[in-house]
Amino acid sequence: MADLKLPRLPDRTPVKLTISIAPELHLALADYAAIYQQAYGDEQAIADLVPHMLAAFLASDRGFAKARDGLERRK
Repeated sequence: MADLKLPRLPDRTPVKLTISIAPELHLALADYAAIYQQAYGDEQAIADLVPHMLAAFLASDRGFAKARDGLERRK
């Protein structure tokens, strides 16, 4: 086997998740998608925006990151 600097790529198989949301949240997400389209001239479905919104939220939550680091040490 070759000695490569790039490690084996992680599993990138998408996981489908079905959720129910309040009508007010759906309206807010629809508004966000409309504002996104105005800002970038690129129409995106809510379902395509939400994973990126969640990832950005989790990446910016310092309390979550700190707690998650504690979880990883226990593994």
